[in-house]
Amino acid sequence: MTSPRTSTARRPVGWRLPLYRVFAYITGVGLLLLVFYAMPMKYFAGDPRPTAIIGMLHGFLYMAYIVATLVLAERARFTPVFALLVLLAGTIPICSFIAERKVTHRVQERERALQQEA
Repeated sequence: MTSPRTSTARRPVGWRLPLYRVFAYITGVGLLLLVFYAMPMKYFAGDPRPTAIIGMLHGFLYMAYIVATLVLAERARFTPVFALLVLLAGTIPICSFIAERKVTHRVQERERALQQEA
């Protein structure tokens, strides 16, 4: 006979937190490059190429950030409002770094609580 599956609330997040952290940092750095390098180059130096390249790269990376966030949010049982705020953090310079710290602390506290229950 098979054992019953552990509910999502009791399973560790595993690889999901490191994946989220990587994409949070990459998205944050990409957005900083876009806002503080590419946009000034476009509007003050008249060169739209950095904006086109970095903007497109940031867009693709932000989509990966969305997926990584949603995968983590499902396993870590984030409230919909918290998950939405974390997703929006990837659109505001510096906020993805702040959100990453808050998410990491929240998930690590959850993991410690799960270990103490076991």
